[in-house]
Amino acid sequence: MIKIVTIPGDGIGSEVVASALQVLSALEEKHGLEIETEEHLFGGASYDVHGEMLTEETLDACKNCDAVLLGAVGGPKWENLPHEKKPEAALLRIRKELGLFANFRPAKVYDALLNASSLKPDILSGTDFMVIRELTGGIYFGQPRGYDRERGWNTMVYEQHEVERIARLAFETAMKRQKRLTSIDKANVLECSQFWRNIVHEVHKDFPEVELNDMYVDNAAMQVVRDPKQFDVIVTKNLFGDIISDISGMITGSLGMLPSASIGSDHALYEPIHGSAPDIAGQNKANPIATIASVAMMFEHSLSMQHIADEIYTAIERVLESGMRTADIANSGDSIVSTTEITDAITANLEVS
Repeated sequence: MIKIVTIPGDGIGSEVVASALQVLSALEEKHGLEIETEEHLFGGASYDVHGEMLTEETLDACKNCDAVLLGAVGGPKWENLPHEKKPEAALLRIRKELGLFANFRPAKVYDALLNASSLKPDILSGTDFMVIRELTGGIYFGQPRGYDRERGWNTMVYEQHEVERIARLAFETAMKRQKRLTSIDKANVLECSQFWRNIVHEVHKDFPEVELNDMYVDNAAMQVVRDPKQFDVIVTKNLFGDIISDISGMITGSLGMLPSASIGSDHALYEPIHGSAPDIAGQNKANPIATIASVAMMFEHSLSMQHIADEIYTAIERVLESGMRTADIANSGDSIVSTTEITDAITANLEVS
C-alpha cells in the first residue's frame, strides 16, 4: 500500500492536485497499485478554518506517509498577517519538521515548447539541468533575526554537516547524469560562502570523476539565461537556490511546467514551483503539468518506480507535441485548452503507453 498525503492549499492548488489525483488513479488501475490518499488543509485554507497555517494534525499526517503532494500556498488574502503567521512561514516549518534538506528542481526544455520562452530557440534547445537547493539552513533559518524602526537583520549561517550532506547528494546526482557539478556561492564577499566552498571541495575528493566548477551567484544568474546548456547539476545554498531555480524555471517558458521534489532522510514532499495564482483560481485555466510531473518525481525518488515516472514524462511530451496548450504556454494562434482537458489528454496517453 502506497500512502500519499495531499495538501491542495490555496488558489489553483486544489485544481492542479485534482489533476494529479486523476493521473494517480489511472496509474493505479494500469499497474495494479494500491494507493491511499488522505487530504489535509494547509496554508490560508487551514488558517481560515483553524487560525493557523499548519496544524499538528496535518504535520503528523505528513510524517506518517510515503510522500506528500502539495498544490500551492498563499495569496493576497493573507499577506497582511504577522510575519510568523504567513503561509511562507508554514512552508519553512514543514520543511524543517520533515527534515527536507534538499530541493530538486529540474530545468528541462521540451522541444515542443521552444517558442514559449522569451529566449531564442537555439539558446534553449537541449537545455536539461537540475538545480539542487539546500533547504533547511542559511539565512531563512539563521538566528538572530528581526527588525525595529531603525534596522532589520538576518543571519546567514551553515554548519559543516549541512553543507556536507547537500554537497554529497549533488555529487551523487551528477554521477548519474553527465558528471558535471556547478557550485554557486558568493565566496568573494561572504565568509559563509567561503565556508560552503571549502566543504564542497572536501567532498569532491570522494567523487574525482565529477568535474566541479565554482561560480559566483551573480554570474550564475547571467549564465543561466545566456547559455543554459552549459549546466548539468547546480548546487547552492537556500537563498541563492530560491532565486536561481526561479530564473531556471522561466527560461523553460512557464513556471507552470516545472515540478520539484524536497527530499530528506525519512520524508519527501513534491510540489509544482508555481504560486497559487489567485487571479485564475476556480476558472479551469491552470496548467497542471508541473504538478503531474511532480508525481513523476515522486515515483522516481520516493517510490523507486522509474518506469512509471518515465511513462508520465512521455505522456506529457506526447500531449505537448500534439499542440495542446494551456494559456500560460500558448503562443499567438495556439488553441488554448482548460485544466481538465489537458489532464484528460495526459491520462489518455498514459493508458495507451
